[in-house]
Amino acid sequence: MELYSVALQVPHHISIHGGLHPSRVITVSGTVPENAQRFHINLCTERDIAFHFNPRFDQNSVVCNTQIQGIWGTEERKLPVNMPFRRGQSFTVAITCEADHYSVSVDDQHLLDYTHRLPELQTIVHLEMGGDFELSKVSV
Repeated sequence: MELYSVALQVPHHISIHGGLHPSRVITVSGTVPENAQRFHINLCTERDIAFHFNPRFDQNSVVCNTQIQGIWGTEERKLPVNMPFRRGQSFTVAITCEADHYSVSVDDQHLLDYTHRLPELQTIVHLEMGGDFELSKVSV
């Protein structure tokens, strides 16, 4: 496990050495500014986005998707009764890679599961984070 902390720039890119595999957990901690519209956490191959996790404050939703050869798939939207992210508050997202899906929790509360659309997990070798948030800690 590699741990990065304190004053990380956004956008931020980290290599996932050895790629993903079942039981691997990636955590991202940060703070949402008061004027945030949206941010994203992407798990990527060399050319595709295997998992796009995108909280959208302007839509009060969390959108997940996959981009293959530059083409986005069908969005999966989670419209939580209580949006797990709040402007002005810190958060920790944990993405657990399972055999057939990603399990995502926010502040230790399960939020959603997203079925793998790119099942070659070992080819997912990059973590990208960007948008409206202050990044404080990442572990891969």
